[in-house]
Amino acid sequence: MPHRYFTAEVGNGRAALNGTDAHHLADVMRAKIGENVILCDAHAVEYVGTITSIQPGRVEFTVTEGYPSAAEPSVEVTLFAGYPKLGKLEDTIRHSVELGVTNVVPFFSRYCVAAPKKEEAKNERYCRVAVEAAKQCGRGILPTVELPLPDFNAVCDRFKDYDLVLFFYECGGVSLREVFNKEPGNRAKRIAVVTGSEGGFAAEEAAHAAECGAVTVGLGPRILRCETAPLAVLSAVMTLTGNLE
Repeated sequence: MPHRYFTAEVGNGRAALNGTDAHHLADVMRAKIGENVILCDAHAVEYVGTITSIQPGRVEFTVTEGYPSAAEPSVEVTLFAGYPKLGKLEDTIRHSVELGVTNVVPFFSRYCVAAPKKEEAKNERYCRVAVEAAKQCGRGILPTVELPLPDFNAVCDRFKDYDLVLFFYECGGVSLREVFNKEPGNRAKRIAVVTGSEGGFAAEEAAHAAECGAVTVGLGPRILRCETAPLAVLSAVMTLTGNLE
């Protein structure tokens, strides 16, 4: 499979990579003139690029006409993830990107065990993890990882931006299949998924989520770990929307 790179410098039949990506392709992968790679413009459009020039810090290509990325799901899903402890967020980001998430938004809530610490520096690392996962799994966009929201009220303030908000509560709720078998679930294109940290959610947080328009959803009789729940949820959402076929 050809290597995959993202670039904003593409158009009029030509493209280029600069900086670290150019170094990786030319010096690490030892690419040669005439070889092909897949280039993505980060807007779900892909191109086959043929290398025409290799210079220090820059690789140039001719490209085919752009075509839609087959890897992008038909729904745009944002994961709001309760901030976990012990570095678990990195794996959640990596696997969520593989499953098709568009945006990851960590947040702190009442029962979070973790506390904010050097979040700007951590976010740089988290964004790199998302980019590498997107390249590895063949995504056509670069999913984003936001700085964590300070509390659950800030999470609920974002609900108005989505067609459907799914709040996964350890105390139960409607089934996910039921949500997608009727409107507005079966028509939703922008979906928010909300999962908790190790401590779960306070009862008043669950009530506030419902007041702000979220659908409270259960995940069966077992309590899932905070690093398991997002992956189970995203797999189910992608399956029920036809994006794992």
